[in-house]
Amino acid sequence: MAPETSTQIHNIGYQSYDGPRLGRAYARTSLFSQSLRGAYGLGRSAKSKVLPMLLFAVMCVPALIIVAVAIAVPGSTDLPIKYTTYALTTQVVIGLYLASQAPQSVSRDLRFKTVPLYFSRPIERVDYVVAKYAAMASAMFILTATPLLIMWIGALLAKFDFADQTKGFGQGLVSVLLLSLLFSGIGLVMAALTPRRGFGVAAIIAVLLIPYGAVTAVQGIAYSTGNAEAIDWLGLFSPITLIDGVQTAFLGATSAFPGGEGPSAGTGFVYLLVALGLIAGSYAALMARYRKAGL
Repeated sequence: MAPETSTQIHNIGYQSYDGPRLGRAYARTSLFSQSLRGAYGLGRSAKSKVLPMLLFAVMCVPALIIVAVAIAVPGSTDLPIKYTTYALTTQVVIGLYLASQAPQSVSRDLRFKTVPLYFSRPIERVDYVVAKYAAMASAMFILTATPLLIMWIGALLAKFDFADQTKGFGQGLVSVLLLSLLFSGIGLVMAALTPRRGFGVAAIIAVLLIPYGAVTAVQGIAYSTGNAEAIDWLGLFSPITLIDGVQTAFLGATSAFPGGEGPSAGTGFVYLLVALGLIAGSYAALMARYRKAGL
């Protein structure tokens, strides 16, 4: 005969939730906000704030110096550097910021296997990808647009022509918006390929700098051999030169290509299509990456 067993029920205080269900939109917005704050170390440890804030300061200090020089020089009627030139001049700082923060945004979720918790409910894969992409692009836009805002305010304080400065400022904003979308997509794809943050950092730096160095070198060879037509088409093979080509063709920028001659409007349209294709391709690659991970 089996011994008697006693069963006890313990009330440990759990209560049912009768409040409103906020749904996917709220979860997506919260993930976006948390990721954007995290890109600048907000809500994280003091150590995590040092690098993004330092890089943000490094981006802004040259803009302050440019404004100070423009105001101090007698008879100045314009800033010594165009709004569309600033981001390309500080591309190393932008690349370092992306390489440090894109893996922080997605690699840690994969490494610590916390992504399935996001998808328990109500968020779905598309919500996660959209929130992370939008947050990284917004962080990049803040990084690249703030120096332009400083320059614009400084130019107005120096009483430069309002219409001319506002036009240049608007062109610069369009350029850095495209740059933010393109670079963020590439950076997140590279970071999502591996749960190891160090590998993600190295991959992002390599994708941004190696093609740029190779394209610049080959463009220089083409220019020295008189093959000017090849220079424009070579610019399609690097993210940085893609932005250079688009803003030269459509935003009145001065090209950094050898000889200072950027693509025409017709070739620039090809540049724009390639840039938009890479942005869409990055989004599709992120969706495929998380689908493959079974999320």
